[in-house]
This record gives sequence, structure tokens and C-alpha cells, in this order.
Amino acid sequence: MPNPLKKIIAIGGGDIGKAGMGAIDKRIIQLTQKTRPKLLFIPTASSDDSSYWKNIEQYFGKKLGCRTEALLLLSEKPTQRVIRQKILSADIIYVGGGNTLKMMNVWRRRGVDKLLRKAWKKGIVLCGMSAGSICWFESGHSDSMSFYNPKKWKYIKVQGLGLLKGIHCPHYNSKTLGVLRRNNFNKMIQNTGGIGIAIEDNCAIEFIDDNYRVITSNKNAKAYKVFSMNGRVVTTVISQTEEFTPIATLY
Repeated sequence: MPNPLKKIIAIGGGDIGKAGMGAIDKRIIQLTQKTRPKLLFIPTASSDDSSYWKNIEQYFGKKLGCRTEALLLLSEKPTQRVIRQKILSADIIYVGGGNTLKMMNVWRRRGVDKLLRKAWKKGIVLCGMSAGSICWFESGHSDSMSFYNPKKWKYIKVQGLGLLKGIHCPHYNSKTLGVLRRNNFNKMIQNTGGIGIAIEDNCAIEFIDDNYRVITSNKNAKAYKVFSMNGRVVTTVISQTEEFTPIATLY
């Protein structure tokens, strides 16, 4: 029996339930090849925000026809058995945005990081936006410190799960508390080196095994490869095509 395909959709950002996200969200569901897939929402980064969970329930559940449930690691105290059962029985795991640093620390304490790797190998569709997009990469450009001190903070690099290579920047065309992500991320790449994968709002990259393609719900939204060469930062648009391209070409 062949190994299941490993599937990740990293979404740069957007508003849950808004028309602008429709094409990406429908693709997430399509990847399960099920009419009523089971979607597990993990809102750790938003401290288990109840309104966020309600929006997911309304949109993916009532509108798009998924069977939805949430893994609440902070507002509830699920046992390891429950955590394992929820993660490994899902068809889709959708990770919400918020404080990436806090989320990764909680996940490592509760063993969620290891279970998500098992889910990936099992062929469960992994997806999410912002913090829920950063987490799949080796590391990401994060505004986590703004949650602790909104008046004095800076973007930081947060370690992810390492299922995908590179340093990821979501919301590449946006800003946090007036500070542009694009400019700061470019400086981070210049200082640290490595390959940056930057995604704008209403844009996503679909990774299937060793291949990828860019998908958007807004024709103007783009994804970029960002790297340093001869002391300067180079930013190139990642082409959007119907066909998949080998991931190795990104690096």
C-alpha cells in the first residue's frame, strides 16, 4: 500500500468566512476527497478565543459542510489521549492565527508538535493562516512580542515544526501596529541569510509531497521567494500556475 500524500496549505492571511478566501478554503476541503470532512480547529495562538472558534464553526461547518470540532489546550485541560484522538482522527487540521511563540511553546509542552508530524505523515490536510501558516516551516517572521508589550516590541524569528524548509513571512503586504512586515522581513533575511517564503493576504501555497503551487482567492495576491545575494536582498515572485512545481526549485 503506497504512503499517503503529505498535504499542507500555508495561507498568508485573510478574513475567515469572507468571499475573498473562498477559493483557498474550498481547495482545503477538496484535498480530503470527502463530502463532509472532519475539521479540527486549533486556536492556541489566540488563547482559545471563543469568537474565533464560532466563526470557524459557522463558516466551515454550517456553510461549507465540514464536521467541526476544536482542540482547546488553554481554556480546557484535555488529556493526552483526547489530544491524540482529536488530531489523528481529523481529515483537516486548521490552525488559527495569533501569538506564534506562545502557541509553539504550548504545543511542545503538550506533545502536539509530535502529533502534528504524525498527522502530516498520515495524509491529514494541514493548513492555517498567520501563526497557523508559520508553524509548518522551519521558522517564521512573527509579531508575537506585540502581544506582550504593544508599545515596545519588535518582530522576531520563531522556530516552527520544520515540515517545510525556509523562513516564512505571512501577511507580507500588511503590517502590525503600523510596522510593515515586508521591510522588516527583508532586513531579517539580509541579517540571517536563508530562503524566505513570503505570502500576501488572500494567497496560499499548496504543498503536496515534494511539489507545490501558488493558489489565490484574489488575482492581485502573490507569494515571493526572498533571499540575500552579494549583500542585497532579492525578492522574486513565485509564479502561479495550474501545474505543480518541484519544491526543490524554491531552494
